[in-house]
Amino acid sequence: MVGNHRHPTPHRPRSKTLIFMLLLFSFSLLLILYTLSSSARPSSLSHPNPTETSFVASLEQFLIHKAPKLTFGDDTVRGGESHDDDLRKLDEMENRLLNEDPTGFPVKVYVYEMPKKFTVDLLWLFHNTYKETSNATSNGSPVHRLIEQHSIDYWLWADLVSPESERRLKSVVRVHQQQEADFFYVPFFTTISFFLLEKQQCKALYREALKWVTDQPAWKRSEGRDHIFPIHHPWSFKSVRKYVKKAIWLLPDMDSTGNWYKPGQVSLEKDLILPYVPNVDRCDAKCLSESAPKRTTLLFFRGRLKRNAGGKIRAKLGAELSGVKDVIITEGTAGEGGKLAAQEGMRRSLFCLCPAGDTPSSARLFDAIVSGCIPVIVSDELELPFEGILDYKKVAVIVSSSDAIQPGWLINHLRSLTPSRVKKFQNSLAQYSRHFLYSSPAQPLGPEDLTWRMIAGKLVNIKLHTRRSQRVVKGSRTICRCDCWRPNATASNPFSPLVS
Repeated sequence: MVGNHRHPTPHRPRSKTLIFMLLLFSFSLLLILYTLSSSARPSSLSHPNPTETSFVASLEQFLIHKAPKLTFGDDTVRGGESHDDDLRKLDEMENRLLNEDPTGFPVKVYVYEMPKKFTVDLLWLFHNTYKETSNATSNGSPVHRLIEQHSIDYWLWADLVSPESERRLKSVVRVHQQQEADFFYVPFFTTISFFLLEKQQCKALYREALKWVTDQPAWKRSEGRDHIFPIHHPWSFKSVRKYVKKAIWLLPDMDSTGNWYKPGQVSLEKDLILPYVPNVDRCDAKCLSESAPKRTTLLFFRGRLKRNAGGKIRAKLGAELSGVKDVIITEGTAGEGGKLAAQEGMRRSLFCLCPAGDTPSSARLFDAIVSGCIPVIVSDELELPFEGILDYKKVAVIVSSSDAIQPGWLINHLRSLTPSRVKKFQNSLAQYSRHFLYSSPAQPLGPEDLTWRMIAGKLVNIKLHTRRSQRVVKGSRTICRCDCWRPNATASNPFSPLVS
């Protein structure tokens, strides 16, 4: 007989549940600890190369971390190129131009490995002496500030020699075989050598650099037409410039007065205008927003009013604008105190006066742009950087010198601009400032990038003149234009028989 006995209900194994919970807890703890340790370390994936826009800070990092890995020597010992190499290179270029979008491939640049005395030694010379701000030019400008303003040679070279994994530009690629190159970059620091070496020592170094470059097989093949020289200060490389006049010069302006460049040495067809390195910090989006209600000054200028050549306009403008309501015109230099005063003044002003200096250009234009202060350009001979890409009428008020010095004209003109027009200028400035900020690593659409985009446009014309020079019989004729046409020597007017 079966009774009412009930079987006990089986219990879950507590030991297995406990083990599972301990394992889950341990795994979670390990995950938390790993996350904390990872966040404590600098992430190489999220920010592989923090952007640096300070010349001094970037240079110090370059000299410590990158310069020791560079190789230096004499490329001449590698031998010349054969005629077949030349033909192959020209055929490859022709195929690229005919079968691809000319703007769709990077410019191929060969960077000469010049001896250290032309490159890193000069950078170390600047680095070891830049705190000596008492060193000044004859007109009182701090020498090391001038070198910084013209340091385009450093920014371009530092980008080209950086490891490809660290570079961000797609417009240019460094090649290591000369026969693959579209252009040849000469990394000689002409501005540092001019200002920091003794006069005779500088001239001797210029002659050595000239001989070194012109001895290269690639130079002899093209007569230097595809070689790029950073000659950004108008005094630099001056004693030997006439020997490299067919090369591409990277310049601050053209200066048609003849005070700085001889007739025939520079042209927009051959050379390229590059912006100065700004002397003030960039006013970013937050700064622009905060400074907008503080811009109570109508027109601001701080600098030297006494200049030579085209810069004489400054004294006339100073006399005309002195004492005018809402206008600040003051004397000043580019030293550390001057930088802060200029930066503060520009960030409190709607318009910044940018007249010609000893040359048609000045760094003030680019200081104004990155400060969000609308430039008022008064420089009739000025050539602007990257004008094939950028439209300066969107960001600047451009007036003639004759109008600007008329009593009351300039102020009335600025006051006549509607608030919506002023706002449009300011919005464009916020977008354009990135085009004038040199940095390490170089940024897309920054000045380094736009430099190579502009140089790419010169390539076809360089090939034309190089090929033509190799074809035309020497002494037969030069390129003939209408203004060089001469009548037949046997008749004073070749058309006289037709009209008589």
